[in-house]
Amino acid sequence: MATAELLPVSTASVSRRREVFWWQAGVLLLLIAWLYAPIVSRLAVQWWQDPNYIHGFFVPAFSLLLLWEDRARLTALPLKPSWSGLVILLFALFALTVGVLSSEFFLPRISLLLLISGMVVFLAGWEYLLAVSFPLAFLILMVPSATIFSRVTFPLQILASKTAGFLLTLAGVSVVREGNILLLSGARMEVAEACSGIQSLFSLVTLTIVYGYLVEKKIGMRILLALAAVPISVLANALRISATGIVLQHWGLEKAQGSFHIFSGWLIFMSSLAMIFLFHRLLRILYPGMLESRNQGEGA
Repeated sequence: MATAELLPVSTASVSRRREVFWWQAGVLLLLIAWLYAPIVSRLAVQWWQDPNYIHGFFVPAFSLLLLWEDRARLTALPLKPSWSGLVILLFALFALTVGVLSSEFFLPRISLLLLISGMVVFLAGWEYLLAVSFPLAFLILMVPSATIFSRVTFPLQILASKTAGFLLTLAGVSVVREGNILLLSGARMEVAEACSGIQSLFSLVTLTIVYGYLVEKKIGMRILLALAAVPISVLANALRISATGIVLQHWGLEKAQGSFHIFSGWLIFMSSLAMIFLFHRLLRILYPGMLESRNQGEGA
């Protein structure tokens, strides 16, 4: 009898807590929107103007889609607000202030992700943060970083030049490499920043992470796919440079530029996606064999 009387009280208490949660979350979201509106607008402009980060529009949309699909599990989680989230919120605001005062772009944008994390912990608890960790971490891919860009671009130029020089030699084309410059018998080809492959690298890694999350349940397989996207992107870009060198050598500069350059970029990127798919199929073929041999060993 006592249990029957307590159930409605418990249900009402949970419902009241969730009402308070949504009210607090709404207020915080309005404050965040007001505080970060200039930063987010400049970020969107950079996505639109910089081809290296055109995938930035897709990243938050995919994160929201993941949260929507997982809404039933998230709703069922108990609310356990933690005051430690307030510490994360204060740290995020400190990072925002330092970034704005120093005219630095990366820090204020990262502070937005920290602020969201702190808000989740403060209103719902650490279990909620763990539940939304992947959609939240995925948002890092939408934040451009000039420091990372500058440090990665030149090594990619050199690596692409070396690989392309090797492939051209295999194709029977005489080539001498000087840094990021390939000297052919009748032409000189420079692997500039735009040809470093960094644009396709970021895009391919992003799409590979999305692909792995949607079609693969094993975390180890997802990590392998994401890691494989890096060498596949480098190899694909080197193939594009090699193809351009062959056209330049045999048909001249005019044929190597223009429509061929644009078409080869799209073709190579689609080929990269195909290689990711084939690599995944290979892993799925090999992985069950590894499981079978392991089970046989345990049975013995």
